[in-house]
Formats: sequence, C-alpha cells, structure tokens
Amino acid sequence: MSVDLFPNEDANANIIITKTDVWTEQETEVGGKIEEALKEEKLDAILCVAGGWAGGNAASKALVKNSDLMFKQSVWSSVIAANLASKHLKEGGLLQLTGAKASLDGGTPGMMGYGMAKAAVHQLVKGLAMEGSGLPANTTALAICPVTLDTPNNRKFMKEADFSTWTSMEYVSELLFNWSSGVSRPQPGALVQLVTKDNQTSQEIA
Repeated sequence: MSVDLFPNEDANANIIITKTDVWTEQETEVGGKIEEALKEEKLDAILCVAGGWAGGNAASKALVKNSDLMFKQSVWSSVIAANLASKHLKEGGLLQLTGAKASLDGGTPGMMGYGMAKAAVHQLVKGLAMEGSGLPANTTALAICPVTLDTPNNRKFMKEADFSTWTSMEYVSELLFNWSSGVSRPQPGALVQLVTKDNQTSQEIA
C-alpha cells in the first residue's frame, strides 16, 4: 500500500493525499482512508520515506518558507506514520522513519530548515523506542539517516557530484525489505547512518 501525493503503479492499493496545507486535516484524511482500506488487517511494517531538501541560512529570504516545507515533508509525515503505527501495526512490527546524517554531524548553517526537521525526526524516533510511546508491543522504531540518495531528481540537480558516494535506492529497498522481515533489524531507537564510499555502503548506528 502506498500513501503519497501521486499513485504508485506497483502498489496493490493507493492512498492519495489531497490535504497538504493543514496538518490535522492531512492526518484525518490519511487516517480515514487507511482505516477504510485495511479494515481489521494489521501491517508488518510502516515505512515513511517522505522527504525533500531545501537550503537557506538565517539571512535567506526563503528561510521560513523553506523551513515550513521541510517540516511538512519530514515531520508531518513522520508523526502521522507514528500515529498510524499505533493503530495498524502488528506486535513486533517495524516503523521506519527517514532522518539525515547531516543532522547528526552538528549544525546545518546552509540548510537550517532541513537540519531542524530531520533533528525532529531523530527525536521522535528516540521517543517512540521508549516505554509508554503508544506503539504495539515489541515494535522497532528506527530511522535511516542517509547522506545523499541516488535518485533521478538528485542526479538532475547535482550533475557534477561524485555519484560513488551516493547510496543506491536498490540498497535501501533491500535493507528495508530485510528489516520488515525481521532480518538483521537494528535495535529500537537506532539512527542508522548510511555511508557510501566507492559505491559501497556501510551502516553506522548513532
């Protein structure tokens, strides 16, 4: 099942988001459509891979605009995913959110909105991994924290970059499939940095 702004042709069901301006309205829309689609069925995993990037320091005219966008893309989606997990995830299931290595390495002066939003996701993961979080028993909540993902859009806008340091989507998809199946799944609360060098990716837990 895919939850997105656009349908996914490979998904067996699509939940299309139309409410993008008010967080509570988005929660109500997504939650209602998910409940209708699932009935009483429970999920093995909820994978939140929503996100994006925007730059801007404190002097940027677009600081607030870009920060608002970053929170909508990363924080709104992550909190809604956590709420859905509390209702629709099986015991022992997986909730994966998407953070960023840049927000673990210190400040992000040239992309403040992005850095704040991803830091908020990291904080959410830590809370979700603790007793009393509201998730089903034995749920693993964690985040992947990539540097740069090798997507068509990233290649389009960063044509001169060193692609050998970008993490392939094939690696990420295989990783998430294995974790969803319970294979080599990190501990709850793990912030899993994906570090790629010479087209080889390693995991570093923060």
